[in-house]
Amino acid sequence: MILHAPRKRPDPWSTTRLAIQHSWLVPFVAFEYPFEWFAYFLSRWSFLETLEYLGSFSILIAVIFYFSESGDRLKQKHYQAWQVINTAQGKGGSGGRIEALQELEKDGVPLVGVDISGAFVQGLRLPGATLTRANLSGMDARDSDLQGADLTEANIQASNFRGGNLRNAKFQDADMGGADFCSANLSGADLGGATLDGADLGNTDLANVKWQKIKSIKGTALQQVRDAPEGFLQWAGEHGAVTSGASSCSH
Repeated sequence: MILHAPRKRPDPWSTTRLAIQHSWLVPFVAFEYPFEWFAYFLSRWSFLETLEYLGSFSILIAVIFYFSESGDRLKQKHYQAWQVINTAQGKGGSGGRIEALQELEKDGVPLVGVDISGAFVQGLRLPGATLTRANLSGMDARDSDLQGADLTEANIQASNFRGGNLRNAKFQDADMGGADFCSANLSGADLGGATLDGADLGNTDLANVKWQKIKSIKGTALQQVRDAPEGFLQWAGEHGAVTSGASSCSH
C-alpha cells in the first residue's frame, strides 16, 4: 500500500532557476517543473487516495474468495487425477498415472480398488498408500516405494516389483501369484492369507516377515533369500516352494 504524504509546494520558478548551478541544466529542470506542480495537485486530490484504498480492498476480497474456493479446486484436481487413471486403464505405458497416483496419495486420498493393471510405473512412490482390493496385475513397478502400503486383497499377479521397497506392507489375502519380487525389501511385510504360487522372491529381504498364515506357496522361488525368519524356509519347502539352488534373479 502506498502511504500518502502531503507533497511540498514547489518553489516559484524564479527561486528554482537561481538554485540551478549549471546553465546547461536549465532546459531539463524547466521541462520537469510543470510536472512537479501537477504531482503536487494530484497528491492533494482525495479521490485518487480513495481509488487506491478500493484497489487494496478488492485484493483483499480476491484473497478471501481464493481461500474459500480452495476446497473446490482440490476436488477438481482429484477429479482430473482419477480421470487420468481411469482413462488409461488396460493400456501400457505410464499415461501420466505415476504423477496422478502420487498426487492423490499426497493429499491422503485412498486408492481403494484402483485399476492400474499392465501399467508401466517404474519408480512409483506410494509409501503408506491404501491400495486395498486394487488391481495391480501385470504392472511393472520396479524400484518403487510402497513401504507400509496396504495391499490387502489386492490382485498382484505377474507384477514386477524387482528392487522395490515393500517394507512393512500388508499383503493379507492378496493374490501375488507369479509376481517378481527379486531383490526387493519385504522385511516386516504381512503375508497372512496371501497366495504366492509361482512368485519369485529370490534374494529378497524377508526379515521379520509375517508368514505363518500364508495361504499357498507352491512353486515360489525362495533361493538366496536374506534374513528369512526361523522355520520359514523349512515350512515353505514342505509346501511346494523352491528353496535351494541358484536364484533366477540377475544382479
